[in-house]
Amino acid sequence: MCRYVCCGGLRIDYLITAQGQAHLREMGGNALYAAVGACVWSQSVGLLARAGENYPAEWLDTLKRHGLDASGVRIVPGRQDMRTFFAYVDPDTRVDTDPAYHFARIGLPLPPELADYIHSTPGQDDPDHYEPLAMQPDDWPPAYDGARALHLSPISIRTQTFLPVRARQAGVAYVTADPGERYMLPHLRPHVEALLENLDVFLPSEIEVRSLLGEIDLWGAAVEFAKHGPRVVVIKVGDRGALVYERDRDRRTHVPPHPTRVIDTTGAGDSFCGGFMVGLTETGDAIRAAMYGTISASFAIEGYGALYALRTSRAKAQARLNQLERLMRA
Repeated sequence: MCRYVCCGGLRIDYLITAQGQAHLREMGGNALYAAVGACVWSQSVGLLARAGENYPAEWLDTLKRHGLDASGVRIVPGRQDMRTFFAYVDPDTRVDTDPAYHFARIGLPLPPELADYIHSTPGQDDPDHYEPLAMQPDDWPPAYDGARALHLSPISIRTQTFLPVRARQAGVAYVTADPGERYMLPHLRPHVEALLENLDVFLPSEIEVRSLLGEIDLWGAAVEFAKHGPRVVVIKVGDRGALVYERDRDRRTHVPPHPTRVIDTTGAGDSFCGGFMVGLTETGDAIRAAMYGTISASFAIEGYGALYALRTSRAKAQARLNQLERLMRA
């Protein structure tokens, strides 16, 4: 039985780096980045995702060889659109539309498989219907019953609303969620507030907070989210770290990033969430959990590819955690 479950997307990535390098048909997806972030701290991590028949079977074999439980990956009939394109205009600015322009910008032809690409998350803002690759409550596998924690990466708003209920029925103790940017919009605020009722932890980015609530004070936003259910709200603020609000203690804590060399920030937020999930389960402390997440993200951004952070060890992670503790005490 795996202790930790990461739900979200498994994707086929097409990436242009800030240095103008193209990486085509790479293994990606927010569920995978979150799972790798969790694996920095635990060897008992499972994936919960849908994939089309066109998802490379050898990739699933690779994930299993790296110790990930893929029994929660459901292959749905037919060829599904699993493409994700994104380009870094600079190290801090990422766009996920108009691949033709960005490939031309670096002097390369558009890959034929991206000819009709629009964006990677159609339908995630529909509260009434599941898109083909959105996980549904009936997709929960019995093999994951009794897992300690579930993290929901950005996915359908409907999935994030109803899957936590199924997870609770399966004995899951903690449910955390990182919202999808496509639905963090003012007209969908009632639906966002409804999904918060079933969460222990809500982990939006600063951009997503402002998309939903406007130019609000971030601590005020955290308090507002916590009113609707989650006892902990973590707002990810990029290279400034994370803001952790604990409702029961009314405690506000800034957790800084761990100093590291930055090669590629893809999946940093997802890796943070995976590490946070394990940290919260192991320690019961939200600040400590955010530190776990920070260390997971620090490994993820040091190289390219979703599996890069698997090269580390628990001992190296612990050493960085100790460094971060000293930094926070200084």
